[in-house]
Amino acid sequence: MTSSLADARWPHRERDHLKLLTFNLQVGIQTSAYHHYLTRSWQHLLPHPRRLKRLDMMGEVLGRFDIVGLQEVDGGSFRSGRVNQVEYLATRAGFPHHYQQLNRNLGHLAQHSNGLLSRLPPARVEEHSLPGTLPGRGAIHARFGEGPDALHLFVAHLALSHRGRVRQLDYLSEIIAPLRHVVVMGDLNCTPDQLHAHSRFRDSLPLHPVRPPLSYPSWQPRRALDHILLSESLEAHRVQVLEHLFSDHLPVAIDVSLPEACQATLAKG
Repeated sequence: MTSSLADARWPHRERDHLKLLTFNLQVGIQTSAYHHYLTRSWQHLLPHPRRLKRLDMMGEVLGRFDIVGLQEVDGGSFRSGRVNQVEYLATRAGFPHHYQQLNRNLGHLAQHSNGLLSRLPPARVEEHSLPGTLPGRGAIHARFGEGPDALHLFVAHLALSHRGRVRQLDYLSEIIAPLRHVVVMGDLNCTPDQLHAHSRFRDSLPLHPVRPPLSYPSWQPRRALDHILLSESLEAHRVQVLEHLFSDHLPVAIDVSLPEACQATLAKG
């Protein structure tokens, strides 16, 4: 686990909204056809000479946003050339704050992680190991500001199995229910209809936007698996998928309007 949470004032930008992005980057493996899951599977274990160049290209895109949530990012193992991809992307994209959550530790071979990149200084960051039949799924909970009008942002990567996702959504619901201003972003491995069918999670966090853009597979998107979900106090604008074939998922971006009370709380950070 690595983090960089140094104190900093609000950056010189408009304070009434945030530009958010979520991206499953598949540890920097470019995938543009189904057969690449087989022919390029070795890249999950071994380094590739072009991976840093792809990370540089990703950094150019990520740098346009205020907060970025990353999934399937490597924390600095043999397959990534000993490069902590969270830290590397934070540096390339100019983010002063970053956080890595190590979810599946395969020692020197792989450091499977979630990541958070932010231009705003988090007041607190917590890690949650999500329940499930198989270990290795987690969520980052970052709080920006203090008090009841703080902004709470979760970066999550949920299980492939329906049973595992139900348990994980139940777990997150308990945390989210008492909070006022909430963003949940990440690869949730389910469609909007499947999310909406989970009544406990729907009640704890009204799903908005209900219909995110199709993001998987990146070369011919047919399913909306990558989500940015907002509480009722936040308003979504310009929800879009970015046409960048860096991974088997496409990045999903959104502009979020903040209520005045939340703006005031963040401005004090």
